[in-house]
Amino acid sequence: MDPRCTMKSGVLFVMVFTLADAVSMKTQAYFNRTAYLPCPFTKGPNISLSELVVFWQDQKKLVLYEHYLGKEKLDSVNAKYRARTSFDGDNWALGLHNVQIKDMGTYDCFIQRKTSKGSVILQQTDTELSVIANFSKPEIEVQNVTRNSGINLTCSSKQGYPKPTTMYILITNSTNSTHEHSGDMQISQDNVTELFSVSISLSIPFPDGVCNVTTLCVLETESTKIYSRLHNIDLPESRFVQEERKSWIACIIIIVLLITGIVLSYLVKLCWRKQEQPGIS
Repeated sequence: MDPRCTMKSGVLFVMVFTLADAVSMKTQAYFNRTAYLPCPFTKGPNISLSELVVFWQDQKKLVLYEHYLGKEKLDSVNAKYRARTSFDGDNWALGLHNVQIKDMGTYDCFIQRKTSKGSVILQQTDTELSVIANFSKPEIEVQNVTRNSGINLTCSSKQGYPKPTTMYILITNSTNSTHEHSGDMQISQDNVTELFSVSISLSIPFPDGVCNVTTLCVLETESTKIYSRLHNIDLPESRFVQEERKSWIACIIIIVLLITGIVLSYLVKLCWRKQEQPGIS
């Protein structure tokens, strides 16, 4: 029986066909973009579209599009696919627009030819569609930096698919020594779009002997790596260093005041001596 058998005017139309080996293909599309479902016709190069019935259906047997003897036929198209498809007759492919995560799955294309005995399936193409969405550039948020608690960081990225594999932060200090820090990823999925958001929160020990570090967050998926912008962090000095610096500043101020006092005292004495000298007649 034809996969599209329908009942019209009380008559059941049964399509007779000879099914050749089905062709299996894979295609990938970006979220909210257009997916192309190929149906290359190789069995009859001299047959025109006006002699054929070409249609696509999804894994639930819902019809996406039908080209019937040279014309589009909309009455058999499921409501969820209306106004979402376009047929490329030159390349024998169907464009499925505004692709969502829920559109992933297998799609079948059938090419039939009308005969006096019914319809004969000349070719079937099965296409497995996968959908991807690029995660946003990871963003680093510095929550707290102290000598005692270390560096508290959060890195987050949004609206991606499929689920990421790992996320970590690279810390490079002023001596160009780089260390990788990772933690448990917090992953959430949007109920409507089915896209993922991910974050990690880390408390990284404070490096010894340095005053600043550079941080970089890396998000890895099955096919790519996404990097955050470099983030510079100036590390606070220890209390001992701060107190030592204050002591040095206080000493410098005292020394400057003493020198200033000595200079002023000398100038005052010099003025008095000039005033006490008798005038020359």
